[in-house]
Amino acid sequence: MTDRESTAVRGRHRREAPAAPLREGYRPEVQGLRALAVLMVVTYHIWFDRVSGGVDIFLLISAFLMTLTFVRRSDRGTPFALLRHWVHLFKRLLPAVAVVLIGTLVASLLLLPRARWSMVLDQSWAALFYFQNWLLAAESVDYYADTSVASPLQHFWSLSIQGQVFVLWPLLFLGASLIARRINARFQTVAAVIFGAIFLASLAFSIYQTNTNQSFAYFDTRARLWEFALGTLLALVLPLISLPRAAAVVAGWIGLAGMLSVGYVLDVEGEFPGFVALWPLLSAALIIAAGQTGSPFGADRFLSWGPLVRMGDLSYALYLWHWPILVIYLVHQGRDTVGPLGGLAIIGLSLALAYLTTRFVERPLRSMPKVEASRVRSLAVIVACIMLISVSVASVQLVMKTQAQALLSQAETENPGAYSLLPGFVDQSTGESPPLPDLGSLDAEWGVLGEKCEGEQVPVGNDAAVRGCSFTPADGEPAKEILVIGDSHAEQWLEPIELMAQRNNYQVTALLLGGCSYGAESDARNEVCNTFNDAATDYALRMEPDAVFTMATISTKDTTRERSVAGIGEASAILGAAGIPVIGMRDNPRFEVNMISCVEEHGQDAAECIFPVDEKLPATAPVPTAETGGALRLMDLTDLICPEGVCTPVVGNVYVYLDDNHLTITYTGTTLPEFEERFHAALS
Repeated sequence: MTDRESTAVRGRHRREAPAAPLREGYRPEVQGLRALAVLMVVTYHIWFDRVSGGVDIFLLISAFLMTLTFVRRSDRGTPFALLRHWVHLFKRLLPAVAVVLIGTLVASLLLLPRARWSMVLDQSWAALFYFQNWLLAAESVDYYADTSVASPLQHFWSLSIQGQVFVLWPLLFLGASLIARRINARFQTVAAVIFGAIFLASLAFSIYQTNTNQSFAYFDTRARLWEFALGTLLALVLPLISLPRAAAVVAGWIGLAGMLSVGYVLDVEGEFPGFVALWPLLSAALIIAAGQTGSPFGADRFLSWGPLVRMGDLSYALYLWHWPILVIYLVHQGRDTVGPLGGLAIIGLSLALAYLTTRFVERPLRSMPKVEASRVRSLAVIVACIMLISVSVASVQLVMKTQAQALLSQAETENPGAYSLLPGFVDQSTGESPPLPDLGSLDAEWGVLGEKCEGEQVPVGNDAAVRGCSFTPADGEPAKEILVIGDSHAEQWLEPIELMAQRNNYQVTALLLGGCSYGAESDARNEVCNTFNDAATDYALRMEPDAVFTMATISTKDTTRERSVAGIGEASAILGAAGIPVIGMRDNPRFEVNMISCVEEHGQDAAECIFPVDEKLPATAPVPTAETGGALRLMDLTDLICPEGVCTPVVGNVYVYLDDNHLTITYTGTTLPEFEERFHAALS
């Protein structure tokens, strides 16, 4: 999708020559269609906070043009030369990617909060090596991933899918060519069968997965292959289509109207890529099938308009630039929308950078005869782009890691955390060290045990329980065995539990499922969570630990309302009947603001980041202890989380909160002395 040359198509489809002399087979309306698609993407993102369907049209056009290239090679009897094809293709794609990734990295380091740097760095690797879509797909079903925060590189998901198809499709074309020779059939016929099968299989899979797991399907390459296959089939059947001029004019305008209207009518991001994605794709297919009508009233006349065609030259770079500029602007300004003038400024800057990137990076490398004619030199361009990005990203990550390790080395005196609340504490800090954890290392602030469950420790009959099972062994025969069951709020206490276990030679096992609090079966939970909890109860009864640790209550962000975990009393009674006590931890306060972001924006002592605990929790925790026969014992560390009745983002120079409701394990680890004492008091 990088230049006008790629819009050359087979001359037999042209109805009549356009007025101006053009290269043989060149169709400016396809270039205009591509420009219009990118403008849809940009304007919908910037002003409407919606998805337009323009990306899907990009995918179709890219497959359409690639197919024409291989059809021409087959017709001419020239070798497909896949290695040369791939080197030539990625030599054209990667320079602009390198420029945008480096520019985004620099802007992120200058303008974004440090807490977001790790996300940008991780996604830089994913964008460079074309697996961004799979990273976002995994995050879409990862309870612990903060999907509410947009990444300035998030838009690379579509380019990643496209890059994967750019590798796969030529292999399929080669396979079609070999089969055609073997059975003495036309290449186009065999290719149509192969890609027709891919179209049907992928569309069926896409419809199913969109209905069952839409957030994952949106980024799933398998659910998008049919869009590429449709573009390939269109290229294969196009020579057989010959519409009368009047019909072509009507088809072109119907396609244009359908293409422009889909984003207004449909929730593209919430309903794609299932069958509803046929709307923009068939609309674009109608425009391409209509072709060059030669009519002054045809849609192709509009799409062939000079400025729009020239915009098509910039479409690839414009797509690359617009999203990081938009996201960085919004985050830096602390805004949710850009407004009319801000949007125009973002579009203007995006166009300027797209022009400069195309004019001084893409075109020179594309037009250098020595580079274009040499596979080695072309490969050198690819390697140079990869090395430029890799060295830049790795260097920043190394510096951040070194800084984080330096902070940790002095944590005992500079970052006491909850130790500062203990009687007799003597502050030895200099007051010059920043709080821990380092904001570039927040991904490591989730509790984890060192080993996956194995042998008899593996839960039976539930895949989620098997995946969520981990343990830390004791040294020889354990003095006690502790089983932790629950969601991320139970997980955040794994750090002091593991430290306590090491001090007392306990074995700790964890069964965790994000978003699934532990309790007996309840309508308040989904089926996956209920079956997980049933398996967890069976596991506890089989393993007979000395104690089960879980959450007893759930707090809310905007009120003092706190409720007991659904079914925790019934589950505790079941375990208690088997002689297994349940330590139920009271939930920590939750907030309407991200405490880390609040500190970065306002400072740790700002009123915006400090809340009285009585505005977040009731005076007494609502724990159903009576009906459990004493099996459920409440454990409450609210006084350590909100000392002296005030919830602050930093205690003892340690960040208490990871986001708006989760505690950092750096802080929970510093509660060890009190945690251990209260745990044993509750247990005995």
